[in-house]
Amino acid sequence: MVNTLPKNAQDALDWKADQFSPYFNALIERDITADSVTDWLTAWSDVAKLTSEVASRLSVATTVDTTDEESENRLKVFLDEVFPVLAMSNHMLNQKLLASGLQPEGFEIPLRNIKAESELFREENLSLQSEEGKLRIDYDKMIGAQSVTWDGQEITLAALSPVYQEQDRARREKAWRLSMTRMLQDREALNELWVQFMDLRGQIAANAGLPDYRAYAWKAMKRFDYTPEDSETFQKAIEEVVVPAAKRLYERRQSRLGVDSLRPWDLAVEPSGASALHPYETISELENTLTTIFDQVDPQLGGYYRTMKSENLLDLDNRKGKAPGGYCTTFPQAERPFIFMNAVGLHNDVQTLLHEGGHAFHAFESFSLPYIHQQDVPMEFAEVASMSMELIASPYLAKSAGGFYSEADAARARVEHLESMIRFWPYMAVVDAFQHWVYTNHQAASNPANCDAKWAELWDRFMQGIDYGGLQAEKETGWHRKLHIFQIPFYYVEYGLAQLGAVQVWGNSLQDQAQAVRDYRKALALGGTATLPQLFSIAGAKFGFDSATVKRAVDLVERTIDELTQIAD
Repeated sequence: MVNTLPKNAQDALDWKADQFSPYFNALIERDITADSVTDWLTAWSDVAKLTSEVASRLSVATTVDTTDEESENRLKVFLDEVFPVLAMSNHMLNQKLLASGLQPEGFEIPLRNIKAESELFREENLSLQSEEGKLRIDYDKMIGAQSVTWDGQEITLAALSPVYQEQDRARREKAWRLSMTRMLQDREALNELWVQFMDLRGQIAANAGLPDYRAYAWKAMKRFDYTPEDSETFQKAIEEVVVPAAKRLYERRQSRLGVDSLRPWDLAVEPSGASALHPYETISELENTLTTIFDQVDPQLGGYYRTMKSENLLDLDNRKGKAPGGYCTTFPQAERPFIFMNAVGLHNDVQTLLHEGGHAFHAFESFSLPYIHQQDVPMEFAEVASMSMELIASPYLAKSAGGFYSEADAARARVEHLESMIRFWPYMAVVDAFQHWVYTNHQAASNPANCDAKWAELWDRFMQGIDYGGLQAEKETGWHRKLHIFQIPFYYVEYGLAQLGAVQVWGNSLQDQAQAVRDYRKALALGGTATLPQLFSIAGAKFGFDSATVKRAVDLVERTIDELTQIAD
């Protein structure tokens, strides 16, 4: 049966449900024993790799061009007609494996995940999840269509980013306000979309017999190694340790800029008065320089990246109609990752490509595992892979090491990155705390005005040092501009926990890079076959939420900022 599967998932992009069903039905009808279970799992994994890649390629097509109606219709047909059948078939296979009582070697964690999926599964939720997928497309289209006229040209809002690094403060403010004005034009439309998301998510949780969507999401995201209370402990640790550190950074920036108060348009400009970092002229230059950097980190990782370049698995440039943000997804049948981002000529593009490169390396390392179920990596550790790569690669940003910059500018770039990490933890706490409130207060959060108020309250609690006077609408609608809140509910604390792990991996690399990278790759190769504490430990880090662990990380970051600032200045 396996040999009859298409060799290329692209040949199945327009398949109907009845073309996939025979493969699942054969597995459902097949007897499994202790002697045959590995062959059965291999066959299931082959089918799952095909269907997963089809879904991934259809989704990618709608993000590389949000105006492509054919791609949008293809994905909607898949979501409406094919996804429910695949989900039901996978549920039946989950049930069959669980009923067998068999536990193949190396399948302990995947089996735990399968049990959770089985307990959550409700047939009546399939159509709701399809509708949720279509709402995500609507959000992408709305954000992807946002553009403004600047210097006589129509450009995307992302393309305004370089202006925020210009020394002319009036021009920065003008660009920031123009961007916000355009975003606020979609305020009511986004609010209407939000109400639809909330209705669907509330019903999905209720159908699963759970008290709220937080309980549903916690189980669906397979958070077995920590609790909502742990997440709230982490928020408090950030408030205690990181908020004061971030406030120190803001105060120093305000002093260096010589301004009465630090405004939102003052956060990206170089406070020394130097020009913005401009690492590359062309996308090819960006791609090629990253090749050299990854080679310096580890030759095998560099080899993975060269494969992606040669096989056109990078879509890096920003353009009108392209979905916002950046991501790395996988094509599991082809055993290849794919990187999507919106490069506009800033150092942040370099960081994004390093970040997504870490995800890609994670995929390459875990493709060697026999079953796709073992490649289901917990997101808290998936982000360790990406964030660690940003940090481990940072010593190679200078031209003398094959990178982009002079020694002083490389130090500036690293300071920018490290400062952004300090600033990120409080922002992450806002997003995470907001979502805890949203999904445990469903009725109140279904009113966007209440969401505005809660976001503003949390912003004032965690984001101290930035003056939003006279900018209430811009501040309170900040949740509109975080796509995770709309599209990937409850997916954000992962970044904060992973950043804590990544700082520890980086700290190890400062002592012995070769050993740190070996530990890093050893953990990546485990895919989803170990618990979060185990994965962190193998990578050389502690999985924690407490103030002491956070403080050790913040101390290292602040100390390094001080050292690099002397070089940059």
